[in-house]
Amino acid sequence: MADRPVRVGIFLAHQQPAGRDPLVALDEQLQLVRAARDGGLDSVFAGQHHLPESFSHIQPLPWLARLAADAGDMRIGTGIHLLALHNPVDTAENYAGLDVVAGGRSVFGVGLGYREVEYAAFGIPPGEKVRRFTENLRIVRELWSGEPVHADLPWCRLDGAVATTLPASTPPVWMAANSDAAVRRAARSADTWMINPHATTATVRRQLDLFHAERTAAGRGPIGELPLMREVYCAPTRERALELARPYLAGKYEVYADWGQDKVLPGAESFRTGYDELARDRFVVGTPEDCLAALLPWRDEVGVDHFVLRTEWAGMPVGDALASLDLLAREVAPVLRATPAVAVPHGSAPAGSAPR
Repeated sequence: MADRPVRVGIFLAHQQPAGRDPLVALDEQLQLVRAARDGGLDSVFAGQHHLPESFSHIQPLPWLARLAADAGDMRIGTGIHLLALHNPVDTAENYAGLDVVAGGRSVFGVGLGYREVEYAAFGIPPGEKVRRFTENLRIVRELWSGEPVHADLPWCRLDGAVATTLPASTPPVWMAANSDAAVRRAARSADTWMINPHATTATVRRQLDLFHAERTAAGRGPIGELPLMREVYCAPTRERALELARPYLAGKYEVYADWGQDKVLPGAESFRTGYDELARDRFVVGTPEDCLAALLPWRDEVGVDHFVLRTEWAGMPVGDALASLDLLAREVAPVLRATPAVAVPHGSAPAGSAPR
């Protein structure tokens, strides 16, 4: 893995308290897109949930297509598309179309998901999740190749079908993964692992060893990029950063606990704990210097070359999110980009950690 330029993007939750005016919420989210663009950031990502219960949530396909009009040269990506829930032909054609709308600058982020209510809503037994996910990814990639595709599955039958709706530039597949088994699956099947924001740095570093070992065993070449998602809030003082971020970050992870997000993490990690314990080794909340102290080791010790930073959560006033985004764009991103990411040995967790 040669030296690679570092990119910095944002993840827009596009989640709102249930019942909030969706047009007001959309306008605020577009303000964040334009601020990221004008601040020179490199990418914008959005995720997917169905029946989110605690939030209202625009589905990523219409949302990403809309924001592409204001995104300039930023890359546009899903983080993530719940691939096992959806028909692979529909997925391949829709996300090929998104790539065209995005000028060939899209990233196809996929994941298995973990919420039982979503699988029940689509009538998919839990025991079929992995098979459907794996087969659907194969079909999508083969359709994008323009070659004949065959499938004889209960949910998709293709007899030499050839797609004519193709992406402008085949999107890289970033696979989200929480459990060790999912990390190994990402190594075998995806272009890279989209490192989640939920696990501690120690867990991620251990899983990176699994990822690289599995990729080598599968005979796959070096990865072209290594993306990392992190929850980050930046303010002029640590106290102000904590004051503004804590209520919304804590609320987000209370919902994650209700949804069972922590149950798919390895070990006995739990989100049902106090904020200070939850934040330790996960969240980056502080001054620009604090944020750099936490993020630079990921570049220098791990080789992360694409930082995807989430700096707004459901209920946060848009002005507070814009203030953090401005500091990240002006004072954090340029330093992260100043030195390329390099291939480094794996085996110990990053030393840096932002004060909380």
